[in-house]
Amino acid sequence: MLMNDEAWMRRAINLAHKAEEVGEVPVGAIIVKDNECISEGYNLPIKNNDPTAHAEIVAIRDAGLQLDNYRLVDTTLFVTLEPCVMCLGAIQHARIKRIVFGALDEKRGAVCSALSLTKASYANHHVEWTGGVLAKECSELLSAFFKKRRK
Repeated sequence: MLMNDEAWMRRAINLAHKAEEVGEVPVGAIIVKDNECISEGYNLPIKNNDPTAHAEIVAIRDAGLQLDNYRLVDTTLFVTLEPCVMCLGAIQHARIKRIVFGALDEKRGAVCSALSLTKASYANHHVEWTGGVLAKECSELLSAFFKKRRK
């Protein structure tokens, strides 16, 4: 069965809930190749004492192991929050073909919000992207998490 962007994003949202369960900011990511999920990840920087353990990086590392290749050609990354500069850099280096994200990150988003680096002239790989897939659900998950933390 061919899954669409919303169906894949729902899987990423489920992973975001796992991040929240372990006290992390609820962001989840999956990588899909040929309509099959080849890897997944969720935020783990606090648990792993690793500032690079964003959901996207966790998923990218696993995908590289699954494909036995550091290049993730013809893959799509689904993530609940617009990638930051670090994650977008890793996405470009991995040669991921497409990013699909849910919520915008107005302060740190590197795809189209704070920065627009997907078409930067210095980049030798340009990533296609689609934003706003299940954005309301993704945004509400993050807002509820931070509201609880402030209490």
